[in-house]
Amino acid sequence: VQLQASGGGLVQAGGSLRLSCAASGRTFSRYGMGWFRQAPGKEREFVAAITWSGTSTDYSDSVKGRFTISRDNAKNTVYLQMNSLKPEDTAVYYCAAYYSGRYYNIPHLPHLYDYWGQGTLVTVSS
Repeated sequence: VQLQASGGGLVQAGGSLRLSCAASGRTFSRYGMGWFRQAPGKEREFVAAITWSGTSTDYSDSVKGRFTISRDNAKNTVYLQMNSLKPEDTAVYYCAAYYSGRYYNIPHLPHLYDYWGQGTLVTVSS
């Protein structure tokens, strides 16, 4: 699976952005998908994830209620709708894929994901 993230940019605090992650390959529906972010000088952190079917999602406490993850298996694409953005949301955002059959719960740790996109920069100005 190859992943291509897009949709990042510069936005003012309180604004919104929608990130997209397009996947290649015909096995996209076998993979759960996640979004992570990494700010300068910080470790990569879990943001949100969704199961292969889209029926279950999980969010970090820092984005819960503001971000929404979704997927369209027909388009091989996962989305991250980000609302009420804050300066502390500034980071490079990465999409990633994990094989669904491997874990009972949605994984939060980066090393549990099998494939990664190249990242897209989100900058939130105050």
